Amino acid sequence: MPGSARVRADSAQIGLDLAHRGGHTCGVDEAGRGPLAGPVFAAAVILDPRAPIAGLRDSKTLSAARREALAAEIRERAIGWAVASASVAEIDSLNILQATMLAMRRAVEALVPQPALARIDGNRAPRLQCAVETLVGGDALDPAISAASILAKTARDAVLAELHLAWPMYGFDVHKGYPTPEHLRRLRSFGPSPEHRRSFGPVRELLTPGLGER
Repeated sequence: MPGSARVRADSAQIGLDLAHRGGHTCGVDEAGRGPLAGPVFAAAVILDPRAPIAGLRDSKTLSAARREALAAEIRERAIGWAVASASVAEIDSLNILQATMLAMRRAVEALVPQPALARIDGNRAPRLQCAVETLVGGDALDPAISAASILAKTARDAVLAELHLAWPMYGFDVHKGYPTPEHLRRLRSFGPSPEHRRSFGPVRELLTPGLGER
């Protein structure tokens, strides 16, 4: 297996892959696990081999303008695509990993047509009705996962731009909720908004007097 890319098939679901051999394969990726605010997003994409899309790669390596252009192309040319999310309340209730798995499951379940196999970026996968493979670094290796990363990222950025209109003092339109020095400074100045994740340390410390001094 080349490089550090490691593919791990979910042994509990490998039989489904055999049963549905010849069906569609989707790529799945998330956006927004690390931020202190806003929902976590996931997307699932079934690419059409008859309509290839040039320039697909990890969304983090693309400019915002290029991501938007590719997102429009993906929505137009893909056989199927879906975007889903898990809310701040779900993140705080479940934890960020389980909320991410929930968003991924919602995205795959919303796909039309349904896939026979889901290839998921990373080394963890939600339990799905189809066969599952995980691929570390998949957003840079698998075009369908790259496409999913682009749709998830652009969808989440659009929501953070909307949150900026409601809460302009935090600068969500610039840092997209990530814990940049400027975001942390504004968080300390204004306190957490309803869109901040209470289960994340920098937010929790502001809500629990003395916690950050321990």
